[in-house]
Amino acid sequence: MDALVNELIGRVADKWTLLVLEALEENGETRFSALARAVPGISQKMLTQTLRQMERDGFVHRTVHPVIPPHVDYRLTPLGHTLGEAFCSVWHWAEAHLDTVAAARADFDTRD
Repeated sequence: MDALVNELIGRVADKWTLLVLEALEENGETRFSALARAVPGISQKMLTQTLRQMERDGFVHRTVHPVIPPHVDYRLTPLGHTLGEAFCSVWHWAEAHLDTVAAARADFDTRD
């Protein structure tokens, strides 16, 4: 049980999962290409891997539209929304303490 909890926390707390989660929370159902633009610095391969893992874990629902060219939409599931709520407080903490952390880093970096 502990191993599964540790594995799940490691997966949901990674940078790309959190950024994709935030983009989907802000934009609702979103096409793949729009998600790629909404998550700065993510490669197409990493976005694909992140979305597949989020879908596997039940956080994201994927809809493939049978048109030419095909397009795919992603949206958070109810479980995905609860994950977003859980990480919302961490996001607010980071925003509130950003200046303090930046000052601590600057102080650390100037030490001999």
